[in-house]
Amino acid sequence: MSTFNGLPVHILLNHFIVVFAPLTAILAIVCVVWPAARRRLIWLVLLLAVGTLVLTPMTTTAGVWLSARVGRPSPILINHEQLGSTLIYIIAALAGTVALLAALHVRLERGVHVKAALHAAIAVLVVVAAVATLVQTYRVGDSGARAAWGNLTSSAG
Repeated sequence: MSTFNGLPVHILLNHFIVVFAPLTAILAIVCVVWPAARRRLIWLVLLLAVGTLVLTPMTTTAGVWLSARVGRPSPILINHEQLGSTLIYIIAALAGTVALLAALHVRLERGVHVKAALHAAIAVLVVVAAVATLVQTYRVGDSGARAAWGNLTSSAG
């Protein structure tokens, strides 16, 4: 996994992550707070969560490959690599909590009584994982943009 059509794969894959991770997180929160939306969107959200979970390590691996080719890494690039390496755990938490929400949805649709405390606990876990995904995706993306473009924009202005 190195290049695609002459471009580093990392550059291409990270665009999927910066779209799918926040989209999944926002839709997961919508599914928690709006039952009608959950009935329509839960399977899409679960698919997005699993897809993002698959793409995240691919993006990280491609980033490691790219980093090895840029020469001596700057402190900004090292920061980006460190932040990027944590994203898989947060995306995994989001995918796991969305799976719990989907299981809850199935039980509710089948008319199975679910204790309010369990329902609330799953809702809180989904929201926490979703907010963490939003924050960490921003942090990784921002540090990556600074690593790639920081010198160019700071010298231009």
